[in-house]
Amino acid sequence: MHELGIVFHIIKTVEAAGRENGVKRVKAVTLELGEVSGVVGDYLQDCWKWAAARSEMLDGAELRVETIPARTLCEACGEVYETLAHGRTCPACGSGRTHLIQGNEMLIRDIAVPDEPQNTASK
Repeated sequence: MHELGIVFHIIKTVEAAGRENGVKRVKAVTLELGEVSGVVGDYLQDCWKWAAARSEMLDGAELRVETIPARTLCEACGEVYETLAHGRTCPACGSGRTHLIQGNEMLIRDIAVPDEPQNTASK
């Protein structure tokens, strides 16, 4: 299960960004995940809940996952098509000279922090 390693990397990255920006708590992390990335969403969520609970900054934080659709480019005719629907064979010309151009990514898109009350007291 490589999802746990992925979660540890996400947490380490978010904690570092949080420290650099003076963040004490994180409410949610949005992850963009390619639909052919090989990551199992349910496993990722389970690992997240377990690992985030052990981080002072991320305890209780939600992991939001947005799917990036897989797209393939045919080098023979230039067609861009849905990878899951057609695989490696171009539906327009039947060529196998294709390559994945989108859908294998994994990116931290957003880190949400709780709203902090503004200190309006004058000194």
